[in-house]
Amino acid sequence: MKSALITGITGQDGAYLARMLLGKGYRVHGLLRRSASSDAIGERLRWLGIEADVVMLDADLMDLSSILRAVEMSRPDEVYNLAAQSFVKTSWTQPLLTGQVTGMGAANMLEAVRIAAPRARFYQASSSEMYGKIQAPVQDERTPFYPRSPYAAAKAFAHWMTVNYRESFGLHASSGILFNHESPLRGIEFVTRKITDAVARIRLGLADHVVLGNLDARRDWGHAADYVEAMWLMLQQEHADDYVVATGRSTSVREFCRLAFAHAGLDWERHVRVDAAHLRPAEVDVLHGDASKARRALRWAPRITLEEMVAEMVEADLERLGGKGKRRVA
Repeated sequence: MKSALITGITGQDGAYLARMLLGKGYRVHGLLRRSASSDAIGERLRWLGIEADVVMLDADLMDLSSILRAVEMSRPDEVYNLAAQSFVKTSWTQPLLTGQVTGMGAANMLEAVRIAAPRARFYQASSSEMYGKIQAPVQDERTPFYPRSPYAAAKAFAHWMTVNYRESFGLHASSGILFNHESPLRGIEFVTRKITDAVARIRLGLADHVVLGNLDARRDWGHAADYVEAMWLMLQQEHADDYVVATGRSTSVREFCRLAFAHAGLDWERHVRVDAAHLRPAEVDVLHGDASKARRALRWAPRITLEEMVAEMVEADLERLGGKGKRRVA
């Protein structure tokens, strides 16, 4: 039986990845940073019905000694580093924390694997936010990075440290440059979930509007359940490498609103308000990924469409709020 160690297992991607690995017969371990009540910590794992199947280990990305112990205890064949301060807006108000956790945290994980499990295969969660002020209309593995937030800069550091450990120490270390990916497990602070939660509240008479920022920002949105499969496929390759994971379709926040409100039979223009206070200090206007390399080398392709994902998210939020949503877990 293979063993996997996942940091960030209580987040959206970690939960979906854990479910997929359990389905493949893995013994799954997750790092748990004791910073909230157990009810809040396990919410996403419970939503997927797998909380009791995961072995949790106390550790913190800022404490190398705890990471080393977790690696030694789990004896992983595969390590997935998904943990981060991942909310871009917060990275401007907490830039040093973001740099430490999102950037140095990845370096700590790489060092722990190098010392305690050098034959393990390592996955680093890189981000399309690294492209920032885009240097090409469509971004692939060869497109230069131009970070536009402390979060993106920290992710770029973690990405290049992963490349460095691969080339310097021979680790099987790969990075997935994942474009935006969402699901019913997305945090409420993220714009997509903020929209679908607002749709549910308005549909149920609990609210009458939602306040957003830049409606013209365009993102390449996929489903987290599809993207974790790409993570796993990277670690099944003979040689480590870096891959863009994206749908190849760029959609505006405005269009996302239209889809979400229309699913609930609502006119988005009647309920969406714009406030400049919600704009980023430095905006990333467009992200549009080219996943040709992943399609060719990994034989990976997204299965869930944007429309299906938006509908699933709205239905899940209706269910959470006591409506008549029909739960469907991708």
